[in-house]
Amino acid sequence: MELDHLAITCADLDKGADWLSDQLGLPLLAGGKHAAFGTHNKLLGLADGLYLEVIAPDPDVQMTTPRWFNLDHAPVLPRWGNWICRTADFDTHAAITGPAIAMSRGDLRWQITVPHDGSLPLQGAFPTLIQWDSATDHPATLLPASGVRLIRWEVHHPDAKTLRALCQFDDPRIAFVPDETLRFVAHFDAPAGRIIL
Repeated sequence: MELDHLAITCADLDKGADWLSDQLGLPLLAGGKHAAFGTHNKLLGLADGLYLEVIAPDPDVQMTTPRWFNLDHAPVLPRWGNWICRTADFDTHAAITGPAIAMSRGDLRWQITVPHDGSLPLQGAFPTLIQWDSATDHPATLLPASGVRLIRWEVHHPDAKTLRALCQFDDPRIAFVPDETLRFVAHFDAPAGRIIL
């Protein structure tokens, strides 16, 4: 698995994007809509082929099936909601992540794991898995450089040791930290300096 992108979730897209923009000192760009799950997003390119996403329920879409990223229960205040990793192996962790489904938005084509109930794998402690179509340009390559680089992504969890073994990452930026509750902490180098969210 390789880190692909990070997601802030919020009940209101503009509110979430404005919050992240204030934190990083940079505007986010319009993303698009995901009709299959009734969501929409805004984006910010990062260094090293990563990007940030703010994603929220689309108020213009009434869903009869669960939204992904647990967005049927989107938080009023924006917060880290999910981390998404690239892989060509969806089968090994399918019992945790749910099945991979085909998605598209504009020229983008990808497969992504989504549990049937729209929840997050292990309440978000385990990443959602994604594989971009070979004919699709990765979104990070389509976004302008922001001058922001992810330095460290911390997954705080009561059983961090087991989670670390389950994920088997070879990425020094990703840390699993023992903690009483699940939460995420991201460290960035940005034009405004070091920022911790």
